[in-house]
Amino acid sequence: MRIDFDPETMGPVPFYKLLTSTIVPRPIAWVSTVSGDGAANLAPHSFFTVAAVDPPIVQFTSVGRKDSLRNVEDTGEFVVNLAPEALFEQVNATATNFPHGVSEFEAVGVAQEPSVRVKPPRVAGSPVALECVVHGTLGLGNSTVVLGRVVHAVVDDEVMVDGHAEISRLRPLSRLGKNEWGTVGDVRDLARIRYEDWEGRGLEQA
Repeated sequence: MRIDFDPETMGPVPFYKLLTSTIVPRPIAWVSTVSGDGAANLAPHSFFTVAAVDPPIVQFTSVGRKDSLRNVEDTGEFVVNLAPEALFEQVNATATNFPHGVSEFEAVGVAQEPSVRVKPPRVAGSPVALECVVHGTLGLGNSTVVLGRVVHAVVDDEVMVDGHAEISRLRPLSRLGKNEWGTVGDVRDLARIRYEDWEGRGLEQA
Protein backbone atom coordinates (compact mmCIF):
# COMPACT_ATOMS: atom_id res chain seq x y z
CA MET A 1 0.00 0.00 0.00
CA ARG A 2 1.27 3.50 -0.88
CA ILE A 3 0.40 6.91 0.53
CA ASP A 4 -0.53 9.73 -1.86
CA PHE A 5 0.73 13.30 -1.33
CA ASP A 6 -0.58 16.36 -3.16
CA PRO A 7 1.89 19.30 -3.08
CA GLU A 8 -0.85 21.86 -3.69
CA THR A 9 -2.90 20.54 -0.78
CA MET A 10 0.05 20.09 1.57
CA GLY A 11 1.71 23.44 0.99
CA PRO A 12 5.39 24.17 0.28
CA VAL A 13 6.97 23.54 3.69
CA PRO A 14 5.49 20.09 4.42
CA PHE A 15 6.16 19.00 0.84
CA TYR A 16 9.72 20.35 1.06
CA LYS A 17 10.25 18.14 4.11
CA LEU A 18 8.87 15.17 2.17
CA LEU A 19 11.22 15.84 -0.74
CA THR A 20 14.31 16.22 1.42
CA SER A 21 13.55 13.02 3.35
CA THR A 22 13.06 10.95 0.19
CA ILE A 23 15.62 12.40 -2.23
CA VAL A 24 18.59 11.06 -0.28
CA PRO A 25 21.49 11.09 0.16
CA ARG A 26 22.29 14.53 -1.23
CA PRO A 27 25.92 15.63 -1.72
CA ILE A 28 26.85 18.93 -0.12
CA ALA A 29 28.37 21.91 -1.90
CA TRP A 30 30.22 23.83 0.80
CA VAL A 31 30.19 27.10 -1.12
CA SER A 32 32.66 29.88 -0.41
CA THR A 33 32.10 33.35 -1.87
CA VAL A 34 33.11 36.94 -1.26
CA SER A 35 30.83 39.97 -1.18
CA GLY A 36 31.35 43.02 -3.31
CA ASP A 37 33.25 44.67 -0.45
CA GLY A 38 35.47 41.62 0.11
CA ALA A 39 33.81 39.83 3.07
CA ALA A 40 34.19 36.05 2.81
CA ASN A 41 31.14 33.81 3.17
CA LEU A 42 30.85 30.03 3.60
CA ALA A 43 27.64 27.99 3.56
CA PRO A 44 26.52 24.42 2.82
CA HIS A 45 24.01 23.76 0.04
CA SER A 46 22.59 20.25 -0.31
CA PHE A 47 20.87 20.77 -3.67
CA PHE A 48 24.07 20.15 -5.64
CA THR A 49 25.20 18.13 -8.65
CA VAL A 50 27.16 18.07 -11.93
CA ALA A 51 25.28 19.92 -14.69
CA ALA A 52 27.57 19.38 -17.71
CA VAL A 53 30.81 17.66 -18.65
CA ASP A 54 32.20 19.69 -21.57
CA PRO A 55 32.54 22.42 -20.46
CA PRO A 56 32.65 21.21 -16.84
CA ILE A 57 29.73 22.86 -15.06
CA VAL A 58 28.39 22.22 -11.57
CA GLN A 59 25.22 23.58 -10.04
CA PHE A 60 23.81 24.34 -6.63
CA THR A 61 20.45 25.76 -5.62
CA SER A 62 19.92 28.60 -3.19
CA VAL A 63 16.53 28.29 -1.50
CA GLY A 64 15.66 31.91 -0.85
CA ARG A 65 18.09 34.80 -1.21
CA LYS A 66 21.07 33.86 0.91
CA ASP A 67 24.47 35.54 1.07
CA SER A 68 25.97 32.88 -1.22
CA LEU A 69 23.56 33.88 -3.98
CA ARG A 70 23.98 37.62 -3.46
CA ASN A 71 27.76 37.31 -3.57
CA VAL A 72 27.69 35.11 -6.67
CA GLU A 73 25.48 37.63 -8.45
CA ASP A 74 27.75 40.52 -7.40
CA THR A 75 31.14 38.94 -8.20
CA GLY A 76 30.47 36.07 -10.61
CA GLU A 77 32.72 33.64 -8.73
CA PHE A 78 32.49 30.89 -6.10
CA VAL A 79 34.24 27.77 -4.86
CA VAL A 80 32.62 24.42 -4.15
CA ASN A 81 34.48 22.70 -1.31
CA LEU A 82 33.81 19.06 -0.47
CA ALA A 83 32.23 18.74 2.98
CA PRO A 84 34.34 16.08 4.72
CA GLU A 85 33.25 14.00 7.68
CA ALA A 86 36.20 15.29 9.72
CA LEU A 87 34.69 18.81 9.60
CA PHE A 88 31.13 17.72 10.34
CA GLU A 89 30.44 20.22 13.13
CA GLN A 90 32.02 23.11 11.23
CA VAL A 91 29.94 22.35 8.11
CA ASN A 92 26.78 22.37 10.21
CA ALA A 93 27.80 25.57 12.04
CA THR A 94 28.31 27.48 8.78
CA ALA A 95 24.58 26.98 8.08
CA THR A 96 23.83 29.34 10.99
CA ASN A 97 21.97 32.47 9.86
CA PHE A 98 24.76 34.91 10.73
CA PRO A 99 24.02 38.57 9.90
CA HIS A 100 25.02 39.78 6.45
CA GLY A 101 28.69 40.72 6.39
CA VAL A 102 29.78 38.25 9.08
CA SER A 103 32.38 35.80 7.77
CA GLU A 104 31.55 32.20 8.62
CA PHE A 105 35.23 31.37 8.19
CA GLU A 106 36.04 33.63 11.14
CA ALA A 107 32.90 33.02 13.23
CA VAL A 108 33.18 29.23 13.06
CA GLY A 109 36.96 29.04 12.92
CA VAL A 110 37.36 27.40 9.52
CA ALA A 111 40.87 27.73 8.11
CA GLN A 112 41.04 29.16 4.60
CA GLU A 113 43.58 29.25 1.81
CA PRO A 114 43.77 31.34 -1.38
CA SER A 115 42.31 30.04 -4.60
CA VAL A 116 44.29 29.95 -7.86
CA ARG A 117 41.81 31.34 -10.42
CA VAL A 118 39.06 33.06 -8.41
CA LYS A 119 38.87 35.52 -5.52
CA PRO A 120 36.82 33.49 -2.98
CA PRO A 121 39.06 31.50 -0.63
CA ARG A 122 39.05 27.72 -0.39
CA VAL A 123 38.49 25.68 2.78
CA ALA A 124 42.01 24.57 3.73
CA GLY A 125 40.78 21.38 5.41
CA SER A 126 38.64 20.22 2.49
CA PRO A 127 40.22 17.51 0.31
CA VAL A 128 38.55 18.84 -2.86
CA ALA A 129 37.86 22.35 -4.13
CA LEU A 130 36.30 23.37 -7.44
CA GLU A 131 36.95 26.99 -8.38
CA CYS A 132 34.07 28.29 -10.51
CA VAL A 133 32.96 31.28 -12.52
CA VAL A 134 29.24 31.81 -12.97
CA HIS A 135 27.88 30.34 -16.20
CA GLY A 136 24.34 31.50 -15.47
CA THR A 137 21.49 31.49 -12.97
CA LEU A 138 17.91 30.33 -13.24
CA GLY A 139 15.13 31.55 -10.97
CA LEU A 140 12.55 28.90 -10.09
CA GLY A 141 9.88 30.09 -7.67
CA ASN A 142 11.56 30.95 -4.38
CA SER A 143 14.82 29.30 -5.43
CA THR A 144 17.72 30.08 -7.75
CA VAL A 145 19.85 27.52 -9.56
CA VAL A 146 23.46 28.69 -9.87
CA LEU A 147 25.51 27.17 -12.69
CA GLY A 148 29.28 27.47 -12.37
CA ARG A 149 31.96 26.57 -14.92
CA VAL A 150 34.87 24.88 -13.17
CA VAL A 151 38.06 26.74 -14.09
CA HIS A 152 40.37 25.01 -11.63
CA ALA A 153 40.21 21.95 -9.36
CA VAL A 154 42.45 20.87 -6.52
CA VAL A 155 42.48 17.47 -4.79
CA ASP A 156 44.63 16.36 -1.85
CA ASP A 157 47.12 13.72 -2.93
CA GLU A 158 46.28 11.75 0.24
CA VAL A 159 42.83 10.85 -1.14
CA MET A 160 44.10 9.81 -4.58
CA VAL A 161 44.68 6.15 -5.47
CA ASP A 162 45.94 5.35 -8.98
CA GLY A 163 44.69 8.67 -10.29
CA HIS A 164 41.24 8.20 -8.75
CA ALA A 165 39.76 10.03 -5.75
CA GLU A 166 39.08 7.14 -3.37
CA ILE A 167 35.72 7.42 -1.60
CA SER A 168 36.98 5.77 1.59
CA ARG A 169 39.59 8.52 1.87
CA LEU A 170 37.36 11.41 0.80
CA ARG A 171 34.76 10.58 3.48
CA PRO A 172 32.15 13.08 2.17
CA LEU A 173 29.13 14.05 4.21
CA SER A 174 25.64 14.00 2.73
CA ARG A 175 22.30 15.41 3.82
CA LEU A 176 19.25 13.33 4.58
CA GLY A 177 15.88 14.34 6.03
CA LYS A 178 15.20 16.39 9.18
CA ASN A 179 18.51 17.02 10.98
CA GLU A 180 20.03 13.81 9.67
CA TRP A 181 23.40 13.56 7.95
CA GLY A 182 24.91 10.64 6.09
CA THR A 183 28.45 9.30 6.01
CA VAL A 184 30.02 6.74 3.71
CA GLY A 185 28.73 3.24 4.46
CA ASP A 186 29.06 0.11 2.35
CA VAL A 187 30.34 0.73 -1.18
CA ARG A 188 29.33 -1.67 -3.95
CA ASP A 189 31.28 -1.97 -7.20
CA LEU A 190 29.27 -3.03 -10.27
CA ALA A 191 30.26 -2.26 -13.86
CA ARG A 192 27.66 -1.06 -16.37
CA ILE A 193 26.55 -3.82 -18.77
CA ARG A 194 27.23 -3.19 -22.46
CA TYR A 195 24.37 -4.04 -24.82
CA GLU A 196 26.72 -6.42 -26.69
CA ASP A 197 27.00 -8.42 -23.46
CA TRP A 198 23.31 -8.23 -22.53
CA GLU A 199 21.98 -11.38 -24.25
CA GLY A 200 21.01 -13.91 -21.65
CA ARG A 201 21.50 -11.42 -18.82
CA GLY A 202 17.83 -10.65 -18.14
CA LEU A 203 17.32 -9.64 -14.51
CA GLU A 204 14.38 -10.90 -12.52
CA GLN A 205 12.43 -8.42 -10.44
CA ALA A 206 11.42 -9.50 -6.98
